[in-house]
Amino acid sequence: MFSFKKKDTEFYELFVESANLFYKGALIMDEVMLDYLKGEEKMQEIISLEHHADDVNDRIIDKLNQTFITPIDREDIYSLANGLDDGVDILQDTLQQIVIYKAGAAGEGAIMLTKLIIESTEEIIKALSMLSNIKKNQLAILDATHKIGRLESEGDRIYRQELAMLFDREKDPINLIKWKDILENLEESLDHCERISDMVRGVVMKYA
Repeated sequence: MFSFKKKDTEFYELFVESANLFYKGALIMDEVMLDYLKGEEKMQEIISLEHHADDVNDRIIDKLNQTFITPIDREDIYSLANGLDDGVDILQDTLQQIVIYKAGAAGEGAIMLTKLIIESTEEIIKALSMLSNIKKNQLAILDATHKIGRLESEGDRIYRQELAMLFDREKDPINLIKWKDILENLEESLDHCERISDMVRGVVMKYA
C-alpha cells in the first residue's frame, strides 16, 4: 500500500504539471483581455483546464496518502498542490465574470495585470522545476520567488492606478462595478502567485 522510496520525483513532476495549467489559464485570460469576443469560446477551454487541474491535484493527494516517506513535508506537498489548483479556479472565476457581465473591451490596466500573471506563473514553473534538487538550486529558486514578489508589487501599483482611472472616467455605475470586480480578481490572482512563491520559499528554507 505504501511507497517507501525517499527520492520520489513524481511529486515534483506533478507540481510542474499543475503549474503549467495555471500558466495556460493565464494565457487564456490574456487572449480574452485582448479580444473580449473570444470570451464564450475560451470559457469552455478554461473549464476543461480546471477539470484537468482538479485531476492533477487528486493524483497528488492520492499519492500523498500512499507514500510513507515523502521527499518534503506532507503539509508542504498538500499546501502546494491545493495552492496551484486554486490558482486555476481564480482565473476561471475571473473569466466567468467577464462573460456573465458582458464586460466588453478591457482597459490597459487589466491587460497589463494579465501579462504580470503570465510572468508570475512562468516563474512558478521555473521554481518548481528546480525543487527536486533544493541544495543545488537554492539561489535560482529564491531568485524566481523574489521576481514573483516584484511582479506582485508592480501589479498592486497598476491595480490602484487603474481603479482610480475607472472611478474617474466611468460614468455608468454598472460598468464601474463590473470592472472593479474583474480588476480585484486579477489582483487576487497575482496575490495568489505570491502566496505560492512564499510556500516554495518556505520549503527551500527548510531543506537548503
